[in-house]
Formats: sequence, C-alpha cells, structure tokens
Amino acid sequence: MITRRGFTACAICAAVSSAGFLATEAGAQPSPSGTSPIKRNTLSKTDVPGGNMIAILMTVDVPAGVDVPRHTHPGIESTYVLEGEAELYVQGQPDMKLMPSGAFQVPPEVPHGIRNVAKPMKLSITYIVDKDKPLLTLAPA
Repeated sequence: MITRRGFTACAICAAVSSAGFLATEAGAQPSPSGTSPIKRNTLSKTDVPGGNMIAILMTVDVPAGVDVPRHTHPGIESTYVLEGEAELYVQGQPDMKLMPSGAFQVPPEVPHGIRNVAKPMKLSITYIVDKDKPLLTLAPA
C-alpha cells in the first residue's frame, strides 16, 4: 500500500489493486496474485508549488511477455523508452509502437496500457499527479 511517506512507484503500472495506493508512497506493488514482475525505482519526488500536486521521477523495468493492464493516473504521465519494444494503447489515440528513444505522454484520467512486450523494457517516467489520490486506478477493459 502506498502512503505519503513511502512512494511505491507504479509505472505504466502492473495489475495492482488501486485501494490505498496514493501518489506519495513508494515501493514495489504486488499484483492481485501476490507479486509483480515489474520493478520500479523512485529516483525523486517533490511537491509542485501552489497546489496539491507532486512530481515523481522513476525508472520502471517491464519483463518481456508482461502486459500492463488498462489503467489511469490522476495527472500527467510523461514516459521515455530507454530499452525494449512493445505496443502502447491510449484511449482515443492510435496504437503506438514503443522503441528505444521513443517517448509519449498520457493526459490525466485517460485509460492506457502496454501489450506485446517483445523485449524487456526500461522506462523513465515522470508523473505530475494529485498527491492525495491513488497513483494508479485499473480501468475497465
């Protein structure tokens, strides 16, 4: 569970229950089955002046063959692909092939996910999100 004190980064997030997962806690989140193969490393986080937002910078490793289910965030996700290949799907946009040096942004509360992870992926992700809301909410299929 994520709290204000420890940020368990959820990047292009794994199958995680959204209950109690606040944007201000860090660590590896378990999947409903108990553990997640996705590894997250929070590099920094800081309050955004003048509001209730937080900026979170992290790296995320997604193994080959692991799909990231449809989910949303309570703010903007900006991602840069360091390694690997997969397919990004964002509601209302055409699917996008992810490759090294590629980048994308997802607006607040827009369902998105990753599928067909052909090669292990390493991502650099920045979130600007409401710090009192869950960083991740699973979206209906």
